[in-house]
Amino acid sequence: MRSPCFVSRWPPPMLLLLLSPWPLWSQSSATATSSGTPGVPHCPEACACAPGGQANCSGRALPAVPAGLSRGLRALLLDHNRVRALPPGAFAGADTLLRLDLRENGLRWVHARAFWSLGALQQLDLSANQLEALAPGTFSPLSALRSLSLAGNRLARLESGALGVLPLLNALDLRDNELAALAPGLLAGLPALHALHLRGNPWACGCALRPLCSWLRRHPRPAPEAETLLCVLPGRLTLSPLTAFPDAAFSHCAQPLAPRDLAVVYALGPVSFLASLAACLALGSMLTACRTRRHCATALGWLKGPREPGPGSPNA
Repeated sequence: MRSPCFVSRWPPPMLLLLLSPWPLWSQSSATATSSGTPGVPHCPEACACAPGGQANCSGRALPAVPAGLSRGLRALLLDHNRVRALPPGAFAGADTLLRLDLRENGLRWVHARAFWSLGALQQLDLSANQLEALAPGTFSPLSALRSLSLAGNRLARLESGALGVLPLLNALDLRDNELAALAPGLLAGLPALHALHLRGNPWACGCALRPLCSWLRRHPRPAPEAETLLCVLPGRLTLSPLTAFPDAAFSHCAQPLAPRDLAVVYALGPVSFLASLAACLALGSMLTACRTRRHCATALGWLKGPREPGPGSPNA
């Protein structure tokens, strides 16, 4: 006899699914929505994430780097926010980050260990901020960096160790800063560099410009761009192109010491200082001894008093 009810033929799991007031697929959809972006786990709060590892946090008035950065993140867009400082380990956890955009944040201070976890980073944009100085070794952990933009800041000087050794860096943007010269050795740690943007800086014609002029001669530039690189002669209003200075123009400048000469200076400097100090101490001791003897002789004569005239003296 056939059963009057067809429900008995359905498997129990299917029956539970139909009778449940909140289907399982609605729960999974709610979970994905609460995480911020469907299908993208570990997305930083207040950011919009997309498949492929991009977190878009642009223009959200963020005062600091958002928490929750994790492995798998490839691009982090933090431009047009209010990140004024980067503390040590600001990007901890983002070991696979390839692109970091920090434009227009009013950034004023970057700790020397702010980028320590970004060994895979290839593009870094710090343009249009308020940076006035960079601590030596700030970019040293970024061994894979290929593009760095510091344009539109307030940098008046870059020390030789400010960039460190970046073997893969091929593009460096220093436009619209307050640079009058580049420190010797600044470009020595950038062997792959071929795109160097320098316009909009008050370059001063002088001996300090010699390393930059040497680099420009070894890396010819297109005519329109080369003509815009000008320096001002001290005390004058004359503008001269940087590429117009041959090496002979710096013949009056002091040549930098070779490593061997530096070693001799460092070795003989302390020795000569100690020898001079010892000689001064010895001479001072001799003068003090002579003065002491004179004072003793004078005091002894005063104690003996005047001598009585003898029988054969005229005063007898």
